[in-house]
Amino acid sequence: MYDLHTHTILSDGELLPAELVRRAAVLGYKTIAITDHADTSNLAYLVESVSRCRETAECYGVNLLVGVEITHLPPSMIPAAAREAKRLGADIVVVHGESVLEPVAPGTNQTACTCDHVDVLAHPGLVTLEDARAAAEHGVALEITARTGHNRTNGHVVRMAQEAGCHLVVDSDAHNPSDLMSKEVRWGLTVGAGLTEAESRRILSLDALEFLQR
Repeated sequence: MYDLHTHTILSDGELLPAELVRRAAVLGYKTIAITDHADTSNLAYLVESVSRCRETAECYGVNLLVGVEITHLPPSMIPAAAREAKRLGADIVVVHGESVLEPVAPGTNQTACTCDHVDVLAHPGLVTLEDARAAAEHGVALEITARTGHNRTNGHVVRMAQEAGCHLVVDSDAHNPSDLMSKEVRWGLTVGAGLTEAESRRILSLDALEFLQR
């Protein structure tokens, strides 16, 4: 199992990185990305801090991906921030999409979907077909999220991704211990979002490391 979108006490989560990794390992996860909320003020701090946890993750048999979730930056600033995160050593860049719950700046989805340094557009809300097609062209995955509220539009996201032919990933957006999903909960989330059993198996068995090397 993989989870490409989680949070720790480095932003608004409840767990130390080590505890998050340990809990994920017990549930059977093989790949975890720590992607705390980032803007231009803390990119370097987050990448450096999470990088220090690689040895801990190795001890628990987990592939730790150092990442950030670029959050509420003006769309015009997202490409430079994503590029800088990768330059600093981030393995994965997530962008906080236009969730129906929050006042994310219009144009955030479009910018993320056309940025070659962005890997995942998190909880993209009522993402347009045009943006989903751009995501397919640039190798950006759209997220099926378990996060309460953000997950209201999972069905729409799935339909747009299916029509556009872009990648889908399944993430928890974990902020506390109970947010990490079991295998059964992940399955229910995908099928409940409208994916067939075959599609669910394919997305849930995604080789996250291979995807990020695209």
